[in-house]
Amino acid sequence: MSFDSDLFLSALFGWPLLKGAIVMLLLTAAVQVTSLTISLGTAALATSRNRLIRSAIAGYVWLFRGAPALLIILMIWNGLPQLFPAFRASWFSPFLAAFIALTLIQIAYTTEILRSAYAAVNHGQTEGAQALGLHRWHVFFYIVLPQALRIATPALMNELISLVKTTSLASVISLKELMTVTNLAIAASFRFLEWYGAVLIWYLGIVAILTVLQARIERALSKGYSR
Repeated sequence: MSFDSDLFLSALFGWPLLKGAIVMLLLTAAVQVTSLTISLGTAALATSRNRLIRSAIAGYVWLFRGAPALLIILMIWNGLPQLFPAFRASWFSPFLAAFIALTLIQIAYTTEILRSAYAAVNHGQTEGAQALGLHRWHVFFYIVLPQALRIATPALMNELISLVKTTSLASVISLKELMTVTNLAIAASFRFLEWYGAVLIWYLGIVAILTVLQARIERALSKGYSR
């Protein structure tokens, strides 16, 4: 059976993969924004003077960095309805389950990235700001956070690219993202190379755009800093 270039082009530029890509990008954006927002706080707590708080954050990071993403997704999708009857309702969709699972995982990774970035900021600057009478929250938001985000940007963008690919695991709970749409099309047509080739182009294109965006963001943030 030869490669059908017409089917490949139809799959590549057709509505099914476009729709799947939209779902994937919406999931990626929701997870990234939510996890980054929460991780700004959890990373700060990871450097707390309170040993109990530090241990709790470390335990969370250990758990969700160590558990396979596929297992977490399946536990959220199948486990929450078993524990809490409210999750058996129709509002608990595959998209929401994937969002919860991936956000829990992403918080763990982002917390570690930001914790390291916070630690990399020169302590002399924070001590100087405190000596000038600035409140610790002002020191954090105006001095530590901007520099930490600049330091963490490459790692955060790499995590974002990794997240784009990790969303494909949501196909196991029937979320109609890129891989699910592709598998359904293959099941109907038994044409593997054409559909797999088309979805590969989609993933490579999205990652290429994010890579260019990463370079531009890093270049913008590096202005005023020596290499």
